[in-house]
Amino acid sequence: MRIAVIDREKCRTDRCDTECIRFCPMVRTRREAIRLDPEGIYIAESICSGCGICIRKCPFDALRIVNLPDELESEHIHRFGPNQFTLYRLPVPRQGAVVGLLGRNGIGKSTVLRILAGDLDPNLGNHENPPDREAIVESFAGLPIHDYLEGLYSGGMRVVYKPQYVDRIPKLVKGTVQEVLEARDERGVLDEIASDLEIDPLFDRELDILSGGELQRVAIGAAVCRDAQVYFFDEPSSHLDIYQRVKVARVIRGLLKEGRNVVAAEHDLAVLDYLSDDVFVIYGDPDVYGIVSNVHGVREGINIYIRGYIPDENVRFREAPIVFHVKPPTPSGGKARPLLGWTEIKKSYDPFRLVVEAGEIGIGEVIGVLGMNGIGKTTFMRLLAGVEEPESGSVTEGDFKVSYKPQYLTGTIEGSVEEVLRRVAGEKYLESWFSAEVVEPLHVKSLLDRDVSILSGGELQRVAIAECLSREADIYLIDEPSAYLDVEERLAVARAIRRITKMNGVTAFVVEHDIVAQDFIADRLMVFSGEAGLEGRGGTPLSLKDGMNVFLKEMEITFRRDQDTKRPRVNKEGSRLDREQKRTGRYYYV
Repeated sequence: MRIAVIDREKCRTDRCDTECIRFCPMVRTRREAIRLDPEGIYIAESICSGCGICIRKCPFDALRIVNLPDELESEHIHRFGPNQFTLYRLPVPRQGAVVGLLGRNGIGKSTVLRILAGDLDPNLGNHENPPDREAIVESFAGLPIHDYLEGLYSGGMRVVYKPQYVDRIPKLVKGTVQEVLEARDERGVLDEIASDLEIDPLFDRELDILSGGELQRVAIGAAVCRDAQVYFFDEPSSHLDIYQRVKVARVIRGLLKEGRNVVAAEHDLAVLDYLSDDVFVIYGDPDVYGIVSNVHGVREGINIYIRGYIPDENVRFREAPIVFHVKPPTPSGGKARPLLGWTEIKKSYDPFRLVVEAGEIGIGEVIGVLGMNGIGKTTFMRLLAGVEEPESGSVTEGDFKVSYKPQYLTGTIEGSVEEVLRRVAGEKYLESWFSAEVVEPLHVKSLLDRDVSILSGGELQRVAIAECLSREADIYLIDEPSAYLDVEERLAVARAIRRITKMNGVTAFVVEHDIVAQDFIADRLMVFSGEAGLEGRGGTPLSLKDGMNVFLKEMEITFRRDQDTKRPRVNKEGSRLDREQKRTGRYYYV
């Protein structure tokens, strides 16, 4: 069975001679193999021989043909249209358990959640004549998902869905945080949930002035306050620091005490491990097709994803496993020559006050910035970038070029992706190293013809990082690069940042909440502490070991290593390992 995929944004029939049609060997006998469509080129998959000539002839890299095993056709769940994304199989929520979904961006996780939440009726692969709900339920007779869909479509089962992109919520919902939450407090638990998520101080604020992390906690609080049998959470840890991520995980797991079901899609492996009981791995080809694996225990499921091989299905979906550090990287060749230094810096916004200790960064170094939300990390980056002026203190005088990738990207980039990169990279854009070090590692080659305004959150994030790293600069300031990125993309970004800083002899500051990604990126760490919205204190750069211990001690969280894959795992609070590591002061590197 073949799946023909056309990238509608790349297909430019008005700018080429449609060589894909003229050279198709099937055209001579069957004119319907490839034809023009109002939206571009249309490939009839039942006729296509899969020779690949059209792919080689297309000047815009808009065509792909993917082979799939024929047996999957009987497990077809949904297809968005001809030559568009298709999903195979569905996970099944389990009573009194948190079911985790793990997979790359564009692989179907949000589609799965929308189907299970009743927002999208699966067409079972028949996009031209989709079945009604009665036929959908009947098609799953004898399978575990049958009873779930029957209850969902009959109205006997109530569900709640927390969407992925919380920054869109203020466009749809108006009012203060308190008004929004009180209107949704169907279980009478608002006071408890607000305290657990620490959103009490936000009650008087309008939704449209909240930060990404604040919106995320409010959205999760609103979902948990509602009364339902099944709760769906799409990427609940985005924009949250590690302390808040663990808090959110505890609140979500608290739903299980009343026998409710939870399904969560999550990219932070440590949070997914802490949160879930079972895991479904979703694999395939992003934006082409996704296949839901059989259910696995949480540890086994995450380790399967890391290895890229599913033993019970005998399927390898990644060429090489993801490799994690066991120890903090050791500096090579002594201390780096200082490039930038700063005295003690102070900055105030009523009622917030920030104080950053003096420090310096060397050539080729990457300084990771860790800390809770709302205590001045982004303010410090803006001070270094020259966007803000300090009240006292200063950055070392010098003719430094700064490239800054802000936390929030809305409206910051315009034009097609290729135009954006050509504009900032100049002559470098045509050099082979630029493609090898920026375009390929950050997976933006397939996006070059697209307009930035239509990109998804993850695509926009990759383009913004590529734009930042494309500029000629001595200092790169990168704020939350992993937001909306999957595990593989996060590590690819980390590698790109490290390679470019080392290769060009420049420096970088990276604000990052994903502990695994931060460990991979940073040479040293700056730890920020304080009280959110009131006071922030930034420490001088420390070694990775000391920095992690300082930060996690303040968060009261310890990590251990998985014995097989060496991935970091959050220790359960009060467990034997948690108590032992806290007693000996080994919070991360054991």
